[in-house]
Amino acid sequence: MPFVLYLLGLAVFAQGTSEFMLSGLLPDIARDLHIPIAAAGALTSAFAVGMVIGAPLMALLSLRWSRRRALLTFLVTFLLVHVLGAVTPHYGVLLATRVVAALANAGFLAVALATATSMAAPDAKGRATSVLLGGTTMACVAGVPAGALLGELWGWRSAFWAVALVSVPAVLAILWSVPADPAPRSVEGGPRARTELRALRSPRLVVLLLLGALVNGATFCTLTYLAPLVTEVTGFEEGWVPALLALFGLGAFAGVSTGGRLADTRPVRLLVIGGPALLAGWITSALTAGNPVATLVLLFVQGALSFAVGSTLVSQVLYAATGAPALGGGFATAALNVGAALGPWCGGAALTADLGYRAPLWVSALLTALALVLAGLARTTRPGPVTAPRRTARPKVRTDSAACSGAAGEPADGRRVR
Repeated sequence: MPFVLYLLGLAVFAQGTSEFMLSGLLPDIARDLHIPIAAAGALTSAFAVGMVIGAPLMALLSLRWSRRRALLTFLVTFLLVHVLGAVTPHYGVLLATRVVAALANAGFLAVALATATSMAAPDAKGRATSVLLGGTTMACVAGVPAGALLGELWGWRSAFWAVALVSVPAVLAILWSVPADPAPRSVEGGPRARTELRALRSPRLVVLLLLGALVNGATFCTLTYLAPLVTEVTGFEEGWVPALLALFGLGAFAGVSTGGRLADTRPVRLLVIGGPALLAGWITSALTAGNPVATLVLLFVQGALSFAVGSTLVSQVLYAATGAPALGGGFATAALNVGAALGPWCGGAALTADLGYRAPLWVSALLTALALVLAGLARTTRPGPVTAPRRTARPKVRTDSAACSGAAGEPADGRRVR
């Protein structure tokens, strides 16, 4: 993988930290700005809404620019609004910065996915995707606890400064390493935006986006309500919660890393095995939630399975959307964030209905089961496996002087998602 992809992953790490870190900073923000805690909580909702709406809209906007210009615009905007958020004394300004940061985050991730897959080998989209999504998992492992620690030591504003600072190396990497190619105004078949939108009409692509939303919804349903689950049901002290979140994040990082390699070579096997295993894991977690040892093991396992399956689905979206690289990344980003909003809402509804603190685990199982049913129906109605491009050897060509041995194979399209 080109080294610049890892620095793009660093930017995704900063953005993931920004998205999730407010959970530990809300009381401090509410006290400092003299607002109710519910108003501070709206900062998180504003970011989520901005991500869902912004991903396809910012991807469309970026079609007018080169990838280098788009990445720089989105990342510098993200950096500057965090500086503004760190110094403003006004709640309204801070709320506006969260919306703008989410729009910039969504646009950056959409373009970064397209850039990463274009800079990697044609049959390495899964590995390239895993490098970027690895930044999100590391945000859960290290970024969010570090943000909470900074908030305790120097106040919530220091966490905003830290996010801006971590983004700087990625800005420099984009300036030095991403080609400043002009943006193609049109491609074969018409204007680029219209052509990419037409390429997204594939029913199989829609199914993959729905699967990604459901799997991510299951993940964030449990993750959002993990604290009351492990304290009220499992019996851990509140001080254990950050460590348990980090354990889930470590599993997620392991899943992204492993899934990124298998997604390019054995995507069908990974999904066929990983999907049912993920469902079994959620059911087992619900049944054994009162057992501390089982909870520790399953937190790591479910983190690994969730992100291995989820990152594979994202890579398959990018393989399927080869005719719409920018919008494919944008819609994949939107689908993940729809799931990140849908899952916690469903889990909250179950808790409101007094179904107990295990209810989010059962909701996660239900969302995963729906994904498996949808995948099964899609394979029944539209035969042909989801798979990545394969390498095929060139046919041997005889010359007058000698027989040429088979040269290094070139990637073929293979059977892709349609």
